[in-house]
Parts: sequence; structure tokens; C-alpha cells
Amino acid sequence: MGDTGHAAEWAEGYKAGYAAAYGEGYQAGLAAGRAGLYADQHLERKLAKREAKNAKREAKYAARLERERDREAARARFLATSNPGRTAPGTAQSATGSTAAPAPAPRSKGRRAQEATIVGKEQISPDMVRLRALAPELIGREFDYTDHYIKILFVPDGAPYSWPFDLAEIKRSQPKHLRPVTRTYTLRSVDSATGEIEIDFVLHGDSGLAGPWARDVEVGQTFAFLGPGGGWAPTAKYDHFVLAGDESAAPAIAAALERIPAGSSAVAFIEVEAAGHEIPLPTGEDIEVRFVYREGAMPGSVLSDAVRSYTPPPGHVGWFVHGVAEMIKALRRHLFVAKGVSKRDASISGYWRLRMTEDQWQESKREFVAALEAEEEAAAREP
Repeated sequence: MGDTGHAAEWAEGYKAGYAAAYGEGYQAGLAAGRAGLYADQHLERKLAKREAKNAKREAKYAARLERERDREAARARFLATSNPGRTAPGTAQSATGSTAAPAPAPRSKGRRAQEATIVGKEQISPDMVRLRALAPELIGREFDYTDHYIKILFVPDGAPYSWPFDLAEIKRSQPKHLRPVTRTYTLRSVDSATGEIEIDFVLHGDSGLAGPWARDVEVGQTFAFLGPGGGWAPTAKYDHFVLAGDESAAPAIAAALERIPAGSSAVAFIEVEAAGHEIPLPTGEDIEVRFVYREGAMPGSVLSDAVRSYTPPPGHVGWFVHGVAEMIKALRRHLFVAKGVSKRDASISGYWRLRMTEDQWQESKREFVAALEAEEEAAAREP
């Protein structure tokens, strides 16, 4: 082998030795560097996401604070100009307008009632009155449903407290018969920009609690309430809507008629006592309103007959049926058993029941519905 051969052999050996000595470490270093770079990039992305999330949270919090400031400002403006002689439901008022009521109960943390002040009153039918009220704490809230309701609080006669009060504290400190009594009413309308609400009350002479109060209440007086709640509104998934109810459901039906989606149609069945007792309701090209008259018949019976005799047009139908419980019992069986309507397509519930106060009805309502469902399941299994 000559010098050239030795040189080539030496060169190959040198390369092999260098690779053995440094190659693995070099490659490992490159791998570690890449891993570090990828980790840094992942961390940067993670930090960016966190910063974006924090910014969104801060913006949401700032918006909430702004709404709270707006509510407080509106409340302050209103209270600065409101009637200083206003009273809350359940407080006694003398002929001179002065209020004879115990000192307010102390406030504490808990379920907090809100305040509204009467700003208008209108007789909309022989047996229905509409109250307009301002509730500043409703300013800026979202109202997605057409069956929003509130629970008005009435202080029992002889109770050792008056509005304003903390409901949780009252429940802890007072026996049941001295705690506020609630009555549930649907909001006919609500303006989230001003906090103005409209509530319709059915009048039954001197009977009941809320009716006589609504008849006698004056502009400037205040009342306490809980809520609002709600859970239904017409949506574009339905081609046609059937809305049915008595006077107690008329406000929710009226609100729904105002929001029937374009391209959909609706028919509303409203039961009232007699001709001349009709309630103002929205109408339109694709909206039909049919009043039916009890004229002394059992509440809900005439309405039930009208709905059962109605055949909806072809298409996907949504149902909103509310009112006296006895009518609900008949129409649930008609819809779910006889007609095979899916419960997903129907909002159906009893707002009240014959010969029961609201408290009695609410205590027994779950049992009432469970019995109806059992009867419907049994009827569906019959040949």
C-alpha cells in the first residue's frame, strides 16, 4: 500500500472517530434545542390564550359594572322624583296618605326581593286592569322569553315588619303565617332599557289577594317582587303555533303573538267570561285570535272544546297551552295521547286550580302532574 492508500485509510478512520466522539452528542444537542424551541412556542400560545381569556373576562366584568352603575343611576334618578308617600303591598295607609307600618326589618345576605313603583294604571277590560311599574334593577337584563313572570310579595296583616325587608331573614325569624305571601304574574311587557314592566290582573271583586290590591293601588306606591323567571318563546323551528289559555294566560299569549317568527303563523284561543270582555291582543296577516265565552260554564271547558275541535295546518306545530288546571288535564290527554304530539313541542301547564289558593296549588302541583303523566302512559298502552 502506498502513501496515498495510507492517507485515505487515515482519513476514513479520522471521520469515523470524529463521528463516534461528537456525532451523538451533536444530534442530542440538536434534539434538545428543538424540544426547547417547541416548548417555548407552546408556552407562548398557552400564554396568549390565557391573556385573551383574561381580557374577555375583564371586558365582561367591566360591562357588568357599567350595567350596575346604570341601574343605580336610574334608581337614584327615579327615587329622587318619586312620590315620598308611596307604600308597599300589605302596609296600612290612612285617609291622609300617611303610612302606619312597623319599622323595616334589618337586611342580611340571602334571597333579595326587588322593588317596583307604580307609574300607570289602565282598565283594559271589564274584569282586567293593567299596571305599569318601574323596576330599576331590571335595567340591562336580557329577556329572551315571552312568558316571563314575577312573584309579587304581600306582607300579611299584623306582621311586625314592612318593606324593605330581607326575605331570608324574615323566613328565619318569622312563623309561616307572618311571612310574605307570593302571587305569580306574567309580565305583559318589559323594557330592559328603562326597567318598565306591564302586568295584567284579573279582577274578581273583593275575593283574592292580588286582584283587590291591583284595583286599589295608586300611582307612586311601591311593591316588592322576586324574579323574573320564564322559559318559553316562539322559535322559527315551527311552521304554526297554537296558543290557548284563559285570562291568566292572556299576557303570555299576547307577548308570544308579538314575536311569531316571519314565515310562521299562529292561532290564539282565549277564554273570557262573555262578549264585551275581550282583551286587546296583537293581530297580523298570519295571526288569528279566537275568543270563546264561558257564559257561566266551568272555567276551561269551553276553551278545551275549541282546541280539541281545531285542526292545525300541515307542518311542524308548536303548542302553548296554559290556564286553569282542569282544562290542562283534558288538553294534555288530547294532545299527548289522542294526537300523539311530542312533549318537546308543547308548553302546557296549569297556572291555577279551582277552589285552591296559589299556595295550595303550588304545594300540590307536582303530585297533580305526576298523576296526569301516569294516566297518559296507561292510556297510551291501551289497544
